[in-house]
Amino acid sequence: MADYQIHEWPNGLRLVYKQVPSTRIVHCGLILDIGSRDETESQQGIAHFWEHMAFRGTKKRKAFHILNGLESVGGELNAYTSKEKICFYASVLDRYYQRAVELLADITFHATFPQRQIDKERSVILEEMAMYEDSPDDAIQDDFDQVVFKDHPLGKNILGNRQSVSSFQQQDFLKFIAQNLQTNRIIFSCVGSLPFSKVLKVSAKYLGQISSNGSLPQRKIFKRYTPEIKQVPRVVTQAHCALGRPAYSINHPDRLSFFALINLLGGPGMNSRLNLTLREKHGLVYSIDAQYTPYQDTGLLALYFGTDAKTIGKSLNLIKRELKALKSKPLGTLQLHRTKEQLVGQLAMAEENNMNLMLMMGKSMLDLDQIKSLDQVIQEVRSITSVKLQELANEMFDFKDFSVLTFLPK
Repeated sequence: MADYQIHEWPNGLRLVYKQVPSTRIVHCGLILDIGSRDETESQQGIAHFWEHMAFRGTKKRKAFHILNGLESVGGELNAYTSKEKICFYASVLDRYYQRAVELLADITFHATFPQRQIDKERSVILEEMAMYEDSPDDAIQDDFDQVVFKDHPLGKNILGNRQSVSSFQQQDFLKFIAQNLQTNRIIFSCVGSLPFSKVLKVSAKYLGQISSNGSLPQRKIFKRYTPEIKQVPRVVTQAHCALGRPAYSINHPDRLSFFALINLLGGPGMNSRLNLTLREKHGLVYSIDAQYTPYQDTGLLALYFGTDAKTIGKSLNLIKRELKALKSKPLGTLQLHRTKEQLVGQLAMAEENNMNLMLMMGKSMLDLDQIKSLDQVIQEVRSITSVKLQELANEMFDFKDFSVLTFLPK
């Protein structure tokens, strides 16, 4: 489409670019359709470990040269791992664009996983795991995944477990990459002011010649869900609660409408229904939010809040009341208009962040094989009806289908 320019090399790797004339910064990244859900039982945590190890040495660079490659010219180099994606990305002045592309290609495709660095980084990751365990806000989200998805790979912690992380050797990384890396499931995404011809020429030099890789194994589809109520004693000063259920996949036709509904229920705005009820009216929580995370074959609806142990029951009853209200009564004309305009504004502001835009473009190409313009998305948002939102509420907000995980103070 006109807003974006796309090129595919013979190896299947694709470039997607959006030109923004007003900026001097280039944001670019390699987004791989590989994540923690692609790990076997013995490989738990290896995708995230790989993300760390990409910075620890390549065939022509040591760790210091990787870390200093862009920092020395004021740029940034970073990475993340999710359930379904690994991303290596950079931000740099446009005059150093070639340096950024070459470095990203190097750490993505030519990491060597030296054993000494594996042993060193292992300690770093174990400390990262301990940090998350000490933070109930983070820990309950990871534990809730397991409550909903059980033994399915989507239920496993992205960081892995201590046993698996402590066992990885060089050959384990090489095997995991060989099993999962496929060039036609990789997007090089870029946002900057450079002409497309230059972006294409530079990126082709380092990415167009990457060897094609074999077929990916099929991901295990999530099928069976059983609601579970679970309470866990923890050394915490307040109770923490997570509740929710599986939701729509990323390709579901009602995904955007459901996102609008969840945004109304417990989105980032202080005027969300849950925040107005539990915090502003009753003073039971400092924060409460609702999240909808779509995956390739399913999704997750999850609500999170912390409160005094004595007020868990009251908080849950108030949440049930808000869910019931959305099921029983359609939004009025003014409320529906405000709901849609709030979401439109949030989406427009998100696109103002070129880094977020670059990452969104890459993920959209991998998941949907297209990138919709902001105008297209806004048009879809404005076509959402109160009848559709009520239908989705009745389908997804039946509390008997919710799982609930509570961390209780010891």
